[in-house]
Amino acid sequence: MHWLFRRPLFRLKPVLSKSFTNTSILNMPIQVGDTIPDATLYENTPGNKVNIKELCAGKKVVIFAVPGAFTPGCSKTHLPGYVKDSESIKSSGIAEIVCVSVNDPFVMGAWAKDHNAEGKVRMLADPSAEFTKALELDTNLPPLGGVRSKRYSMVIDDGVVTKLNVEPDGTGLSCSLSKNLKF
Repeated sequence: MHWLFRRPLFRLKPVLSKSFTNTSILNMPIQVGDTIPDATLYENTPGNKVNIKELCAGKKVVIFAVPGAFTPGCSKTHLPGYVKDSESIKSSGIAEIVCVSVNDPFVMGAWAKDHNAEGKVRMLADPSAEFTKALELDTNLPPLGGVRSKRYSMVIDDGVVTKLNVEPDGTGLSCSLSKNLKF
C-alpha cells in the first residue's frame, strides 16, 4: 500500500481544549469575536498571579506580545512605542495596556524598569506559554530558547477580542506596533 493511503491528510484536534467562542472543528488561532482564554500570568514575581480573563472583564484592554524581553526589536521599537503612546491610547478609552512575553516574571519586571513602563504598560510573564498556546499564537524560535509568542496586538472589550493584528511572519514589526493600533 502506498504511504499516502496510510496517513490521514489532516488531523483534527478536539475543540474541548479551547475556551474561545465561535470556533469550528478545526482549531484555529484566536479570532475577532472570540473570548480571551482563562490563563494565569505573572507580574514581577511568581507570587503575583494575574488572571488575564479577569483582568479583561468589564473594560477595554490592549494586549500586545513580543517574542522575548530585551531582544532588539522588542526593546528598540515595540515596547518603547507602547510606553510613549500610553497616554493617548488610554485617553481613547483603554483601561490597561498589557505586554506579554514567554519569559519569567523577574525578567519582565527588570525589562519594565529598564524602559520606564511602570504605570504605563503592565508587563506580564507567560513562563510556560500557557496563555500563548491557548491563543494558538506560539512559535518555535530555537535561538530564543524554543517556544515563544508570535508578535501581535489585540483590543479586548469585556473579554471579547474586537481587533487583532498578528505579524504576517510572526516576528516582524509592522501591524502590531502601537502607532498602527485602531480602536
